[in-house]
Amino acid sequence: MSRLDATSLLLSPSPTPPHKPTTPRRLICVVSSTLAALGASLSLLLLVVHSAPAPNYGSLFLSLASNDTAALHLRALTLHPHVAGTRANSLTAAYVCDAFSSLSIPAHITPYSVLLSYPVERSLSLAVPGRATTTSFALSQETYPNDPYASATAEVMPTFYAYAASGSVSAEAVYANYGREEDFAYLASRGVDVAGKVAVARYGRIHCEDIVHNARVAGAAAAVVYTDPLQYGGAPGEAWFPDSRWLPPTGVQVGSLFRGVGDPTTPMWASSEGCERVSVEEAMDTDDMPGIPALPVSARDAAEIHAALGGDAAPADWQGREGSPVYRLGPGPAILNLTYTGNDTMATIENVFAVIEGAEEPDRYVILGNHRDAWTFGASDPNSGTAAMIELAQRLSVLQKQGWRPRRTIIFCSWDAEEYGLTGSTEWVEENREMLSSRAVAYLNVDVSVVGPVQDPDNSSQTVYDSWVKSNISPLDQAIPYIIRYTMTSCGWRNSEIQGSVGTLQVLLLLSLQHDERHFRITAASIWGMMALRLADEEILPFNYMSYPVELEAYTKVVENEVRGTAISCSPLHNAIRTLKTAATKVNGERKELQRQLSSNQLKKDSMKIRSLNDRLMQAERAFTNREGLFKQEWFKHLVYGPSEQNDWESASYPGVENAIASARKENTTESWKFVQHEIHRVARAITQASVVLAGSLT
Repeated sequence: MSRLDATSLLLSPSPTPPHKPTTPRRLICVVSSTLAALGASLSLLLLVVHSAPAPNYGSLFLSLASNDTAALHLRALTLHPHVAGTRANSLTAAYVCDAFSSLSIPAHITPYSVLLSYPVERSLSLAVPGRATTTSFALSQETYPNDPYASATAEVMPTFYAYAASGSVSAEAVYANYGREEDFAYLASRGVDVAGKVAVARYGRIHCEDIVHNARVAGAAAAVVYTDPLQYGGAPGEAWFPDSRWLPPTGVQVGSLFRGVGDPTTPMWASSEGCERVSVEEAMDTDDMPGIPALPVSARDAAEIHAALGGDAAPADWQGREGSPVYRLGPGPAILNLTYTGNDTMATIENVFAVIEGAEEPDRYVILGNHRDAWTFGASDPNSGTAAMIELAQRLSVLQKQGWRPRRTIIFCSWDAEEYGLTGSTEWVEENREMLSSRAVAYLNVDVSVVGPVQDPDNSSQTVYDSWVKSNISPLDQAIPYIIRYTMTSCGWRNSEIQGSVGTLQVLLLLSLQHDERHFRITAASIWGMMALRLADEEILPFNYMSYPVELEAYTKVVENEVRGTAISCSPLHNAIRTLKTAATKVNGERKELQRQLSSNQLKKDSMKIRSLNDRLMQAERAFTNREGLFKQEWFKHLVYGPSEQNDWESASYPGVENAIASARKENTTESWKFVQHEIHRVARAITQASVVLAGSLT
């Protein structure tokens, strides 16, 4: 994929990792032709290069780091729960806007009216034939000693799933493991009928929206999803939040069940004032909505349900952690009585923007983004990132007072309603699609990449990159900012420790009491800001496409293995990738030569020549997008990278091809396999178009 040339970003030499970890896919995103609703844009990776930048404003920027400033903003933003569309979240918008304005950075709020979802009534009880009493579940999380938000827990919205269908169901329970398609297929192979039952599944492999969707497709009347101690509870006897990162026994993970992005009443267009809309009823009656009632529950509640299930014992890889009772498949004899009533209503959300205008190329945008809304307090996800962004802006404001102005415009974005389905960012992108298509240079999300030896704040002798190498934690495969719409009452569960992959590091979503988070927050702001400075200030954009062909060939080999034994040919991909390699080599040579001539004063500054090269470097990424979008996921536009249809937690390479292969395996018809070949040709055409753009000449 395209990479950011990090030579000028590094502060000092960085050691070579002792092994080659899995290559990360996307944690920092380049803006695509429409930013693809911030959902299908290809991300930048940062090259780990062993050299340091020349002295410049970057040194001053790094020297201005302030723990106290970031901590102050985080505290202010997390005093109260702030779900999208509520007054509390509107107050956070005002706070962020005022914070930027106080730095003399022009800021404004852009509102949108969108369809959101809130709980009205919830109940869940367990009945077992022959048992005199039923068990009614509280569906709430207990407050634990030392919980920093204990005084405000009464303000927390009840645990729920946004957009879950309203209704009441009384039926036998069936255990469905992780709720994947293959899990329901296994149940069918064992003769376990899911139709009309309540599917009980656990987090850990796919997102809640996919779990509930799969349950509906399998015929379930309702779904219950819980957090299993195997993934979220640590070893038996280990402490939990707030004394460690593990989820408490009554902790509940909530989320959105909408499988699309943006406002459901304005699919593929902006929710601007007076715009065309589908009705709320029409929006709720689509395949992107769950269509059945569903509730999230805690591990403690799920344990009681498991204890009441009969039937065959589940396979070993369906079981819980050591010491847990045996999980059984059902159905029954446990009967679950589930009621959910939701309020699906139009509400106002507010994006906040702040702009530092570029001095020489004001029509080129380097965009920094982070979402602000949270299901509860948002101390880790997302407001540690919001605090880092404001602290970053404060440092840039000091640079401005010292005479600095960015070459290109820097835009700060605080998105609203991302937890519901990337809503705030999607609406803004849809409203500004054409402008962004031609002017956006890059989008830097709060998930920051480690590109150089910023010191690890927990160990001054180590860099953050060193810590990552030693952590040996596998990469996160998210295709887009905030595609993982996960959260838990009172604490975050993923990214709760330092983790990353080649050059990447999740440093923002940390538990408040793990390490000294303030130091990590300003370190994140330093990395984030150095990237922004280079993208905004370098005369020639530091994009390097040389690794793209290598990665695409690796992905093509995966596809070849998947279609082995069929008539499908991957030759179109191989041919297109060879063309891309030639073009990437050509443009990379041009970039290096132009940089050499500029640095040695051999070339009189030629603004048009520089602009032309930058346009090619910037526009090539757009060629990988397609307005028609992915097969079965038309709102995602990038044909090389995007979320899997089966799992929003994972990104896929050639997602449209993967979706087509999955469908062909199910249908196994001539037409379905023919469509796989069509998708391969479609990706090959996109790669070829990117080559044409990079080469800079017509065919």
